[in-house]
Amino acid sequence: MKTKNVLTVVAAAAFAVFAQGAFAQASTPMRADVKAETKAAEKAGKLTPAGEGPGAMTSGASAPSMSDKSRAEGKSDTKAARATGGLKPAGDASDMKTEKAEKTAKSTKTRAERKAQTRSDVKSGKTQPAGEAAQPVGEPPKK
Repeated sequence: MKTKNVLTVVAAAAFAVFAQGAFAQASTPMRADVKAETKAAEKAGKLTPAGEGPGAMTSGASAPSMSDKSRAEGKSDTKAARATGGLKPAGDASDMKTEKAEKTAKSTKTRAERKAQTRSDVKSGKTQPAGEAAQPVGEPPKK
């Protein structure tokens, strides 16, 4: 009895798998049909050349196709912007370049002023002793 049930289940599963493939093939056009449609569109001049479709060289937004400046004017503007530091860094690392520039910016204090500030912080107990773990704000260092 159990063998008969198992065989029925296996047969039903096999039928479902093969029937799904048959239905899928019936709904899709054949390769010859697609080739014929493409040839007809090519003869009618409705095909867009490769790489020239909408958004081919842009991010999807329609940009003006021609500039109102000549090439020489554009190059001279770019050189002037580069000389004054007005160019934004290009590429994916532009944010990192900006952050690095901010970190390496000149300090507003002199070395003597920084040293005096550090001495006063050490005397008042605001700094953490070397080799000690960080303490919550307001608690004195553990001894």
